[in-house]
Amino acid sequence: MKTAEDLRQLLTRIDRKGYPAYKETKGMYQFPGYLLGIDHVQGDPFAAPSRLHIEVKGRTAGFPEKLYDKPHKRIALQDELIRRFARAAGKYSFQAKGSGKSGLLSVTKCGQEVLERSACSIHPKSGDVIIRFEAGFPANGRTINARELSKIIFEFLPQCVRNSCIYRNLDGKHLEQVMELAEDQAYIREQLNVQGLAAFVADGSLLPRESGVSQKPMKNGVPFVSPESMKVEMDLPFRGKITGMGIPRGITLIVGGGYHGKSTLLKALELCIYPHIAGDGREYVVTDADAVKIRAEDGRSIKHTDISWFINNLPNKKDTEAFYTEDASGSTSQAANVVEAVEAGASVLLIDEDTSATNFMVRDELMQQVICRDMEPITPFIERAGGLYETRGISTILVAGSSGAYFQIADHIIQMDHYVPKDITETAKKAAEGYPSLHVPQDGICMPKFDRCPGSNPGLYHKGRIKIKTMGRDGVTLGQEHIDLRYVEQLADSEQLECLGYMMKYAEEKLMDGKTGIRQIVDTIYERIRRDGLEILTGQGALPGNLCIPRKQELFACMNRYRGLRL
Repeated sequence: MKTAEDLRQLLTRIDRKGYPAYKETKGMYQFPGYLLGIDHVQGDPFAAPSRLHIEVKGRTAGFPEKLYDKPHKRIALQDELIRRFARAAGKYSFQAKGSGKSGLLSVTKCGQEVLERSACSIHPKSGDVIIRFEAGFPANGRTINARELSKIIFEFLPQCVRNSCIYRNLDGKHLEQVMELAEDQAYIREQLNVQGLAAFVADGSLLPRESGVSQKPMKNGVPFVSPESMKVEMDLPFRGKITGMGIPRGITLIVGGGYHGKSTLLKALELCIYPHIAGDGREYVVTDADAVKIRAEDGRSIKHTDISWFINNLPNKKDTEAFYTEDASGSTSQAANVVEAVEAGASVLLIDEDTSATNFMVRDELMQQVICRDMEPITPFIERAGGLYETRGISTILVAGSSGAYFQIADHIIQMDHYVPKDITETAKKAAEGYPSLHVPQDGICMPKFDRCPGSNPGLYHKGRIKIKTMGRDGVTLGQEHIDLRYVEQLADSEQLECLGYMMKYAEEKLMDGKTGIRQIVDTIYERIRRDGLEILTGQGALPGNLCIPRKQELFACMNRYRGLRL
């Protein structure tokens, strides 16, 4: 094991040499209280920054076991340490001078959600802490400025470690509050199953966001107040008793005038599959972890998906039991999205009328009279939603603003009035009695087939490897194949897309053999990550610090939108 002094001498030796000499610094170095790993050295000062990590032994870090002895506690503590390291590093970033990215010191930027990221990992038994971050190795032009790098490594980094990774230097009370919130959130999630709820929205929650491009809470927003008829009380382990609206399993309709908060409520439910940080306003809003947002997605690729439960007898005789298209319509895309969500293990479907295909969602009485059922290949969702819940236990939460047809099948109807929810189930049901009853086909529930077994795509390889590129929150490129993920709305962070790219690459290289089903491929990836860590995705190279684990449902969505999928 090389020492910090070895690194200091090496930097003195290569000072003012050409930039490639920095490659000699790669390796592990023992510093007082921690190890420094230089995992990847950038090619020049204008390239992507160098990747480094620090390792602090559990006995040195000193975090009490009660802060990380359960997975949700560990993830919350990791998230807090990333945020602390980011604040510490931000004070020193670019204080070391030079060309291009010289002097950059940064770690991944966390949003409002608490997610499991590769930027920080805490060993569940030993308490060892690893922080992965980036640094811009300084240069003047393309000449090494080792004195400036020495500032980063020997002055700035030790301060960052002390201020973020050593328990005795931190606010222990605050860390306990982080742990307590994680415990309370996990308790609410357990209670959803116990009390038969699809979601819970605590009284006092602040659901509106600051703007369309900010997930921070809106200042002076209207606090949430539950209707009395839907009020649920929970006795949390640390917060104590709280009340809020419990949305029961089944079919729930959210209605109201425009701009009264319907979509705001649905958006909160959509993203509260993840825990949120204190001060977010949605800390105590919890949705079933397997809830999936469904929408129409014109132009998406569909690969041999069985959509026959919704669409049949097409005029062109196209097979809907193994439906294939490179340019789906609104109705076929939404049908595929529902079927694929069921395959991915969805427990709740979240749907907004504004982003749905009208002909997929409902056919009114007049249209049914003019266009007889035998001439219409689409069985609308309104005729299938009840069967999905009765036979598969899959609930639906639907925002509707223009059609009252769903009043007949809804178990609960919530009206949003100036951001205040009101239970209008009885009133709406009574009003619906004067309308013709909905005709539901009596063909029973014959669920789609989930038997697709993809083979590997040799065309992805270039010089013996598969290249991955992430396009922010828009998609992932695998080789030359772009996977459009713009409308997979529950992806909360671009680092989840980065991780999806590695997962898809791993599936192509290791699991897609033409015999293994998509479900088994997805389950295998997550089981291996659980057992061996994210390192299985990156092979022999050091784990980068910009990966964030998505849910299984998002990996299914990625795979289903992959135009290079060989079936």
